[in-house]
Amino acid sequence: MDIHEYQAKELLAEFGVPIPKGGLAYSPEQAAYRAREIGGSRWVVKAQIHSGGRGKAGGIKLCEDSHAVWRAAEDLLGKRLVTGQTGPRGKVVYRLYVEEAKTLAREFYLGFVLDRVSERIMVVASSAGGMDIEEIARSKPESLVRAVVEPAVGMQAFQAREIAFKLGFDSGQITDAVKTILGCYRAFRDLDATMVEINPLAVTSEGRLLALDAKTTFDDTALFRRAHISELRDKSQEDPRETRAADRGLAYVGLDGQIGCIINGAGLAMATMDMIKLAGGEPANFLDIGGGATPERVTKAFNLVLSDERVEAILVNIFAGINRCDWVAEGVVQAYHNAKVDVPLVVRLAGTNVEEGRAILAQSGLPIIAADNLAEAAERAVAAWKRNAAEALARGPRQARESH
Repeated sequence: MDIHEYQAKELLAEFGVPIPKGGLAYSPEQAAYRAREIGGSRWVVKAQIHSGGRGKAGGIKLCEDSHAVWRAAEDLLGKRLVTGQTGPRGKVVYRLYVEEAKTLAREFYLGFVLDRVSERIMVVASSAGGMDIEEIARSKPESLVRAVVEPAVGMQAFQAREIAFKLGFDSGQITDAVKTILGCYRAFRDLDATMVEINPLAVTSEGRLLALDAKTTFDDTALFRRAHISELRDKSQEDPRETRAADRGLAYVGLDGQIGCIINGAGLAMATMDMIKLAGGEPANFLDIGGGATPERVTKAFNLVLSDERVEAILVNIFAGINRCDWVAEGVVQAYHNAKVDVPLVVRLAGTNVEEGRAILAQSGLPIIAADNLAEAAERAVAAWKRNAAEALARGPRQARESH
């Protein structure tokens, strides 16, 4: 789960990470009031969306007076920002963060991530802050500093000092840098985060360290024990398809293709998407319905896939172990009627009670395209999609879809 910049800063501040003065605003008037409340002579108005690259997209504006703050807020609120991370759809700005502007002397990058290979927390830092970590790794790889945290003892002060010295902090800033690094680690550990990033971690002209931007991501499966973190979720920043799926206990990731996928098991889902690509198609989603594929759960999956208007065919691929193919087949037949499936449907069943399941599909009288193996299922799904696409060109997308 992602959260907004201002939320990440508030959390990190509780662990001793220094942040600039700032305030949240939902209107131009409130933004101007926040600027006067903060004080000073310069402010930064920041669009709050779940994406990096906001500055390049015009989502961060430097203002010299409260009238400029008002105008910046007026321009940003309700605007759809398209960044390198949002995709072409972009994200709509519903809230702003007004922050005091500081003159900067140096900028650093500081990030904590969960390294799944070493099964450790990995610290990645650089003296070239203000850039994306990918750009830093490509253009200034020599500036990268890495450290691994041993889980048995946690991050130690000497490790933080080593990182601070390698980054080149002045002797008078080492203590604050160590405090910031250890604070980020404690936040990562205590809040069940999967990433904590400060970019840039800046040294102001007065020699003070400040986290000018922060990004934090949390482990979804641990939110049950972090109620105060769960409450920070902003559904307006999420793919509505993924939000609906999560609320219904389904694992779903929206993609940009035309072939909807309903599959049990993450590994099988990945293999199925690969086979669709190999057959010349594009998957519309990753959807794992899990082990308990009851008729009701299958119907939810169909409704979710069909909510994507770009879907022009559906592939159901079930390998039944704990499940039973006859249960899944009953669910498919029930879902076909309840979800009002109006696109070609390809079903491949394998595993427990597969013959019974295939018999149920065959006897249903529904125009279901059966397949015996994964390669065949992918090829038939792609062929069905291409036929549907041809009809869409001839009749129009809506008429073609309603004709099935």
